[in-house]
Amino acid sequence: MRETFDITGMTCAACSARVQKAAGGVPGVTCANVNLLKNSMELDYDGDGATAAAVIEAIERSGYGASRRTPRAAGRAADPVERPGAAAERAVAEKRSQLIVSAIFSVPLFYVAMGPMLGWPQPAPIAGDANLMAQALTQLLLCMPILMVNRHYFVTGFKTLWHRAPNMDSLIALGSAASALWSVAQLYRMAWALGSGDAATLHAAAHDLYFDSAGMILTLITLGKFFEARAKGRTTDAIAALMDLAPKTATVMRDGAEVEVPTEEVVVGERVIVRAGESVPVDGVVVEGSAAVDESAITGESVPVEKGPGDRVTGATVSTRGWLAVEARAVGDDTALAGIIRLVDEATSSKAPIERMADRIAGVFVPVVIAVAAVTLVAWAALSGDFALALTHAISILVISCPCALGLATPTAIMVGTGRGAANGILIKSAEALETACRVDAVALDKTGTVTAGAPRVTDVRLAGTVSEAELVRVAAALERKSEHPLASAICAYADERHPGADAGAVVSGFEQVPGGGIAASVDGAAALAGNARLMADRGVELGALADEAAELADDGKTPLFFSSDGRALGLVAVADPVKPTSARAVARLRAMGARTVLLTGDQERTAAAVARRVGVDEVIAGVLPAQKEAKVRELQGAGRVVAMVGDGINDAPALARADVGVAIGAGTDVAIGSADVVLMRSDPADVATAMELSRATMRNIKQNLFWALFYNAICIPVAAGALSPWGVTLNPMIGAAAMGFSSVFVVTNALRLRTWRPREAVPAGDAPARGEASGGSAVSVSSVDAPAPSKPVDSSAARAAEPTGKEAAMTRKLNVTGMMCQHCVAHVTKALEGVEGVSSVDVSLEAGTATVEAAEGVSDDALVAAVADAGYEATVA
Repeated sequence: MRETFDITGMTCAACSARVQKAAGGVPGVTCANVNLLKNSMELDYDGDGATAAAVIEAIERSGYGASRRTPRAAGRAADPVERPGAAAERAVAEKRSQLIVSAIFSVPLFYVAMGPMLGWPQPAPIAGDANLMAQALTQLLLCMPILMVNRHYFVTGFKTLWHRAPNMDSLIALGSAASALWSVAQLYRMAWALGSGDAATLHAAAHDLYFDSAGMILTLITLGKFFEARAKGRTTDAIAALMDLAPKTATVMRDGAEVEVPTEEVVVGERVIVRAGESVPVDGVVVEGSAAVDESAITGESVPVEKGPGDRVTGATVSTRGWLAVEARAVGDDTALAGIIRLVDEATSSKAPIERMADRIAGVFVPVVIAVAAVTLVAWAALSGDFALALTHAISILVISCPCALGLATPTAIMVGTGRGAANGILIKSAEALETACRVDAVALDKTGTVTAGAPRVTDVRLAGTVSEAELVRVAAALERKSEHPLASAICAYADERHPGADAGAVVSGFEQVPGGGIAASVDGAAALAGNARLMADRGVELGALADEAAELADDGKTPLFFSSDGRALGLVAVADPVKPTSARAVARLRAMGARTVLLTGDQERTAAAVARRVGVDEVIAGVLPAQKEAKVRELQGAGRVVAMVGDGINDAPALARADVGVAIGAGTDVAIGSADVVLMRSDPADVATAMELSRATMRNIKQNLFWALFYNAICIPVAAGALSPWGVTLNPMIGAAAMGFSSVFVVTNALRLRTWRPREAVPAGDAPARGEASGGSAVSVSSVDAPAPSKPVDSSAARAAEPTGKEAAMTRKLNVTGMMCQHCVAHVTKALEGVEGVSSVDVSLEAGTATVEAAEGVSDDALVAAVADAGYEATVA
C-alpha cells in the first residue's frame, strides 16, 4: 500500500537522500520517495503498522522527524492533501521572524566590528584602543541573540553530524560555531593580555574576532531562506488553485429541510441542492430538476452541458442556470477533483531519473565538503602559520558549499511543470513520465475516440430514383430502432433530428438479424431490408447507381448501408465516425517535433486509410487486436524509439502500459486512464504535442538549474579554499553565506519562469515537414495485420485528394478579435467560428488577439465577424 508521511528537519538534498535511504532500508518497504519541497514522503510498503513504526524509528535515528499523515474519517470528505498554501505561509512567517530578529542585531554587530577598519565613527564607550575589551564584549552580546534565534541550524546540523549523515545545516553549524568559538577563545586571550599588560597580544587578538562572521553567516543564510520560502510557495499554486475550485459549503436535505453544512460533512447517499451560480460540491447523479452546468474546470470544454434526471455531475463544476437535486455518490477523496489533485500531488512527489542522480550527488557532497574544509584548514595552518587565516578559508568553504541549489534544481521545476500541465488540462502522473516525454520520437495513436470522435453519425443520404428522403428515413428508422448495432443509433438520431416522428405508427414485424448482412423485417406489411450490398444481392435487390456511390463513400472511410422495400432499393445512408477537428493539426505538430506517427486501429483497412489520409500520419496499421497493438509498440521500442501510445479504450490498455509514455484520452475508460502515465482531460489529441512541449521546457529548465548549481560550487569552492590568494583574490565567509543563500533563490526563480510557459500554436498543415522527413521514413503506408504485405503507399497528393467531394477551395482569413481575456474566451470564439458553415479550421491566439480561419470561398467575411459578435466579442477583418 502507499501512504504519505510528513518529514521534519530536512533542509537540503543531502537530507532527503538520507531520509530516503533510511526508509528504503526497512524490511517491508518497496519504495520511498522523499519530496524536499513539501517535506513529505510517499512510502510503498506492506501495510503493516509495525513496518510504518520501524520506518519512523529509522528516520528518527538518522536525525530527522517523521509522522504518518492522518487519514480522513471513513465516509466523510476531506482534503486529499494538506493545503500547500498554508504550509508555505507558515514557512514564510517563520523565516520572516528569524530574519527580523537577526537583522536587528546583525546591523549594529557589523557596524561595531567593521567600523574601525572602515573609519566609521564609534560610540565613545567602545571607541579607541583603550576600549578594545568593551568592543569585544559588545560584539559577543550582539551575536548571542542571532545564535539563539537561529539555533535550529546547530540542533539539526550537529544531530545529523552525530548520526554520520551531515547535511546543509551541518556545514552552516560548523562554519558559524567555529567562528563563534574561535572568537570566544580570542576574547579570553584579550582578557589575559589586558591583565598582563601585553598590548601587542591584545591588539592581535582583537583583530582575530569573528563574531560578525558567526552572526552574519546565519543572518544572510536566513535571508536567502526567506526569499526561497516565498518563491517555493509559488510553486504550489497549481494544487492550491485546484483546491479552491471545491466549494466550502453544501446545501443538503436533512429531515425534510434544506441545511447548509461544510462540504466535508456531506456523506454518500445524501441529497444535495445546487442552484444557479453555485458549484456542485460532490460527484453524484441528478435525481430532480434540470440545469446547464459549466464543466470547464474538469474537461476544459467551455460550453455548458444540459443536465437532467439520471445524468452524472462532477464536483467543482458550476450550474449556470436552473436547479438540481443531486444524490451524492462520491465525496472527499473519492471525487473526480480529489483524484486530479492527487495525480498532480503524486507527480510532484515522485522523482524523475535526473533528480535521483542529483540526490546521489548531494548524498556524498556534504561529507566531501567537510573533508575538503578540514584539509584546507590543516594545509593553510601548516603553510602560513596563521591559524586565523586558515580558519577563514575553511569556514568559507563550509558556508558556500551548501547543496541547497542542487537539491532544489529538479523538484521545483517538476512541481511548476506539472502545475502548468494541469492548468492546460494535461494530468501528468509521475515525474518520470514528464522527463521521458521530452525524448518521445514515435507516437502510436488509436483511431476511434482518439483521432476520431468515437460517436458515429450520418454523413450522407443518397436516394434511388424518385424516392423521397422522408420515405427512406421512415423505413430506415423503423428497422434500426429494433437493432442493437452501433450504427443503428446514429441513423435513429438522424431521423429524430431531420424527420421527427417519421416512423411514428410504423408496424414492424418478423424482425430478423442476418449474420454478416444486416436486418430483414416487415414494415407496414412490406418486406424491408437494411444492410450491405451482399445482403441486397442475396435478396435480389438491384442497386444500380447506388453501388458506385457506395464505393466512393467507402473509399472516403464511410460505411454505406442500403435500404429496400418490397424488393425495390430506396437509397443508402452513409455513417462515419468523424475525425476530430484538431486531429490533423495535432499530427502536423507531432511530425514537426520529429516524431513518427502511427495509427493503430481494429477497423477495416479502407476506413483506416481514409482517416490516415485526412490526418496525415506516417503509417497506419488496420485490423489489430489489443495484443497486436502492444506488439507494435514493442516493435517500435525494439527499433530504438521512445514511444508514446495514445488511446481511450480497454483494448488500448496493454499498449498504454507497454509504451514509454502512455497517454489516455480523458473521456476514455477507467482502465485506459489507470494504465496511462498522462491523462488528457480535454480529450484533444493536440494536447499530446503540448505535453511533449511542456516536457521539453521542463527538462531544459532542470538542466539549467543543475548546471548553475554545480557550476557555482565548482567555481566557488577553489576560490574559498584560497586557490587564488597569491593573486589577491579571497572569499570572506560573509560573502560566501550571501552567495550560497541567493544561489538557491536563483534556482527557484528560474524554475518559476515555467509559470509563463504557453503551448505553441498549432502548425498549419502546409508548414509541417514532408511526410517521412521527421523520421526518415517514406510516404504513409496502410497495412492490415491480416494482409500478407503492405498495400500500395498513399502519398501526400492522395491525402489532399481524399478531402470530401463537393467542397469549395479553402481560403485563409484573418480577424482581429477584441474582448478576449482568457482561454475560455478563446474557446468561445473558436466554437463560434467553427459553427459557420464552410469553415474547415480555426486557430485563435489570445496573445495576438487574432483568429485565423480556413473557410470555403463562399463564406463571407461578414458571416465570420457576425459569428464572433454573437459569441459576445468584437471582430474586424485584418
